[in-house]
Amino acid sequence: MDDSDRVDALRLMVYLGDSARQGWRPLFRQVVGMLHEEGIAGATVLHGIEGYGGDRWIHTASVLDLSSDLPVIIIAVDRREKIEKVIPRVEALVERGLVTIEEVKVILSRPVAL
Repeated sequence: MDDSDRVDALRLMVYLGDSARQGWRPLFRQVVGMLHEEGIAGATVLHGIEGYGGDRWIHTASVLDLSSDLPVIIIAVDRREKIEKVIPRVEALVERGLVTIEEVKVILSRPVAL
């Protein structure tokens, strides 16, 4: 992509604990499935080894202090209108967690363009 091909987009980030569920299904899978269903260009789930959230309790993958609720981050990038469209659905799914959006500039997107 040259400068004229660069695309302004939004990055959606959803921070959860891996114990978060919707029924029997892990919530991160539910969110990714919804993003896929809505045609979002792509989503990635990252599993953290340590972190804390609103409860201020440190969750860690340390052998000495193994947590059953490690951090999970879902990252999705797409055009503004597509990300803004899914935000109400994300809000409906996430009962405990953090959801952020940031403006980003896509400089390379292979093989699918945004």
